[in-house]
Amino acid sequence: MPLDADDDAALRAFDDMLLLEHGLGDLTRSAYCSDLMLFGRWLAARGRLLLAADEADLREYLAARQRQATEGKAGFAARSQARHITAARRFYRWLVRENRRQDDPTRLLETPRLGRPLPKTIGMQQVDRLLAAPDASPTGLRDTAMLELMYASGLRVSELVNLPLPRLNLARGVVLVLGKGGRERLVPMGVPAREAISRYLEAARPLLAEGAGKSDAVFLSNRGEAMTRQNFWHRIKLHALVAGIGSALSPHTLRHAFATHLLENGADLRAVQSLLGHADLSTTQIYTHVARARLKTLHAQHHPRG
Repeated sequence: MPLDADDDAALRAFDDMLLLEHGLGDLTRSAYCSDLMLFGRWLAARGRLLLAADEADLREYLAARQRQATEGKAGFAARSQARHITAARRFYRWLVRENRRQDDPTRLLETPRLGRPLPKTIGMQQVDRLLAAPDASPTGLRDTAMLELMYASGLRVSELVNLPLPRLNLARGVVLVLGKGGRERLVPMGVPAREAISRYLEAARPLLAEGAGKSDAVFLSNRGEAMTRQNFWHRIKLHALVAGIGSALSPHTLRHAFATHLLENGADLRAVQSLLGHADLSTTQIYTHVARARLKTLHAQHHPRG
């Protein structure tokens, strides 16, 4: 049974959000939307709407899928169930954020336990090429400063684009970050980032500030407004093409590279946790697995008995 027109429109808007805000690839977005479409059609056959589904609907649907899994039908394994729950969770949380629902029906759902995937990162040579990709235009100087600061300090993209001028201390070479849960942390930025930001503040930001917007954000768009996550994501994609980096990049890739490269070069795990602003050390520990995996790959490639 086809989806209701409102459900279909909501799914298309959700797909756009996954692309623009999170930079998810075509395959991931397609999988999420296909999962939600299957759930929507199951609901439609029962006279229900995807936009109005409740927790009971979700549990009944997942139970039906679980029964099919126990019968040995393909496509109903634990990983598939987990992805269905993840898709539903992201969809209904987005609806709540957009004030299209008051409640999140996935709030009490538990995701099947799976092995945790390693975060995607890039090597130091690729980072160097990416940082060298922007030109010397005002927007290029801005992008260089943003990329250098993100890689030097491991900021989340939301922390980067929302950073106000008073929280930047170039004299001391530190940035005061307001992170998740309102937690503040003081993060060093290093000489290359300080120099790139100084060039941007002197030669580019005054020109960008002539736009209609009046913002105290460090990094401004052509309109004089604070950069958005979507803007920065598009700029990274552009610079990755110039740098000849074929793998998919997002702003978060540089945060992953920051953590991985610190650990590869001997940094203490607790120190990396503090720099990243992780409340729980277990969140940071995933990067130790990334570092080990990269070292194994390097050994296999370059050791005569690898």
